[in-house]
Amino acid sequence: QVQLVESGGGLVQPGESLRLSCAASGSIFKINDMGWYRQAPGKERELVAIITSGGITHYADSVKGRFTISRNNAKNTMNLQMNSLKFEDTAVYYCNAEIAYLGSSYPRWYWGQGTQVAVSS
Repeated sequence: QVQLVESGGGLVQPGESLRLSCAASGSIFKINDMGWYRQAPGKERELVAIITSGGITHYADSVKGRFTISRNNAKNTMNLQMNSLKFEDTAVYYCNAEIAYLGSSYPRWYWGQGTQVAVSS
């Protein structure tokens, strides 16, 4: 009933920028927290950034000052602007959101399918 779809990944060189987008669709009543996670090969999935419905943000130390998370509550979308990309930012990036859909009595967490970001010279 609810789907998250990411877009915007790709291959870039160190120092370049990328913008990821996440769109939620379906019978959505309300979206609470939204966030970006990433998983590099051989590593566990880790938090990149989160944003509350009120716009409060939190970033992993490794991306502070380089990444910016934002959302459009009216459009049920979220973005991640990634600047000054580094080799170690290479990973699959996942969109995550706590969503209550129409007809449900409580919200649940949803994941997107992931989008690949590769930083290479």
